[in-house]
Amino acid sequence: MRNEHYLIAHTIPIFSTLGEREFECLLNMTYLQSFPAGTQLIEEGDPSEFLHIILKGVIELFCSSNNRETTMFVLRPVSTFNLSAVLENTSYSMSARTLVKSKVLMVPAENMRKVIEVNAAFAHAMVSELAKRYRSLINAFREQRLLSSAERLANYLLRASEETSVGLQVKLTENRRTLAALLGMSPEHLSRAFNKLKDYGVEAKGGKIILANLKELKQFSESTG
Repeated sequence: MRNEHYLIAHTIPIFSTLGEREFECLLNMTYLQSFPAGTQLIEEGDPSEFLHIILKGVIELFCSSNNRETTMFVLRPVSTFNLSAVLENTSYSMSARTLVKSKVLMVPAENMRKVIEVNAAFAHAMVSELAKRYRSLINAFREQRLLSSAERLANYLLRASEETSVGLQVKLTENRRTLAALLGMSPEHLSRAFNKLKDYGVEAKGGKIILANLKELKQFSESTG
């Protein structure tokens, strides 16, 4: 009987190009682990020993300097992180910690590099994965340079919203300080942004955000984006 991590890995899209022998090579010494909320998985500057793939939960990527830190990304399944460091065989460029209980597949970096050398389709899949992350970084940078705090928050809420039986909602997995850092603003500016968006049907109730007037919120976002 195959191990759980073997069966799960077969469902991950970026591994779909692999033959059985390459798959066995990739998964040698691969680990599937669950972590409680608040666990630091990797530290910025450490050698890149594993590619991490989020299967369940939420992971925050952050950077630190001079006793200050800022959130770079908040990732959800199914996502990889620090792929560029793994492929270049350099140190991790960001630290990572769990925001909620999470399950992560940890693939040895050396295995990744070995398979890429012999499988062009897999190498192409890795390039595509890097391109997606690059686009998301450019979009985030663009929003921080061109949009106000309220406009950035509106766009974030629209992307994160899910339709439920009572309308559109967003359940925040990150706290307000983390969300502010992710959007490139101070906690004070985030509070002001939430207050401004009340005029567009945004109701904040703790970690639950109700989007009561989606049409007006979209119009606000589109008219300023």
